Amino acid sequence: MATVALIAAALCIIGFLSWFIFFRPLTVSTVAVETNVREQVYGLGVVGARVQSNVTFKVAGVLVALMADQGDRVRAGQVLAKLDASDIEAQVALTKAGVALARANIEKAKADIASAKTNLANANAIAARRAVLIKQESVSAEEAETRQADARVAAANLASAQSLQTVAEAALQSAEAQQAFQEATLAFYTLHAPYDAWIVSRNLELGSSVNSFNANQSVFTLMAARTVWAVGYVDERLAGRINVGQPAEIVLRSNPDTRIPGHVERIEVQSDPVNEERLVDVAFDRIPGDIHLAEQAYVYITTGVLPRAVLAPPSAISDLRDGQGKVWTVENSRLEQRAVKLGPELLDGRRPIMEGLPQAATVVAAPTSGFRVGRAARISEDSRR
Repeated sequence: MATVALIAAALCIIGFLSWFIFFRPLTVSTVAVETNVREQVYGLGVVGARVQSNVTFKVAGVLVALMADQGDRVRAGQVLAKLDASDIEAQVALTKAGVALARANIEKAKADIASAKTNLANANAIAARRAVLIKQESVSAEEAETRQADARVAAANLASAQSLQTVAEAALQSAEAQQAFQEATLAFYTLHAPYDAWIVSRNLELGSSVNSFNANQSVFTLMAARTVWAVGYVDERLAGRINVGQPAEIVLRSNPDTRIPGHVERIEVQSDPVNEERLVDVAFDRIPGDIHLAEQAYVYITTGVLPRAVLAPPSAISDLRDGQGKVWTVENSRLEQRAVKLGPELLDGRRPIMEGLPQAATVVAAPTSGFRVGRAARISEDSRR
């Protein structure tokens, strides 16, 4: 009897353990349905500027004035620096004197023309009177011919005076051209900002010799403030989801708790073949006041928004391949396994289930041993909250 009792007890224990292991209802954690889920792509990059220029003078000389320094904001046309221009200023003064002399010569030529016209009119009048008198035999033919010769000389003098005016006017044009040239050259001795800019660096100091023929020498390095952006390096496997104009967020390494709104301004044509990354230029919607070129930045580009989504963590997915996988679900208090189609992976590793999930099904977050289709299951209280 004792043996029978022991066997019966063992069978009961085995049956209980079998039920406990294989048949008792499992308590599982499930995945909640979320709304307005942003699909984002991450990239690591640096702060840069689309427009950055090295500016210098068009002429050679010695720096005698610097009106700006590194970090300054300047407006288009603002004076940045000046060269010693004493020689060219003297040339300008000389050409101005030449213009004044040419104008005086024109005035003199006009006066000579007026005098010549008067003399010509007087000579013509006298010659005409002598022609009348010779017919009346009041004067000799010789005197009439003399007056005709005087009239011809007066006409020649007038033509000469008119020619001198033409020469004087040409001389004025030449003098004015010389003045304009020298003044334009003088303007090259003053360096102006070509656009609204931040000064990245001041590369020369007072007394430095500027060589306009040295392409590697510049007085200032400028960047256009409105063109500052973050150049992000995005994994090529994710870059196909990015389009120009998509909203983005920029996080500067110096201010990791602040996400600055921006947008995709440009996707560069050439990728980085070594790191297999695509360069994406993300512009600031509003450029921060304290910005530093080459600072490390993190960009988060929103490629889409899911109005309603079930996001399965990696622990919930099995047999993942080519965007397909399997998940365990709770349906009518029973476990089921479903083949589902998955969307692109989110930044936290979860993947949205796009197809294959019945409407009443709830996805199990972390399947454990003992799962089988049809086994009773109940959802934990934490998952219901």
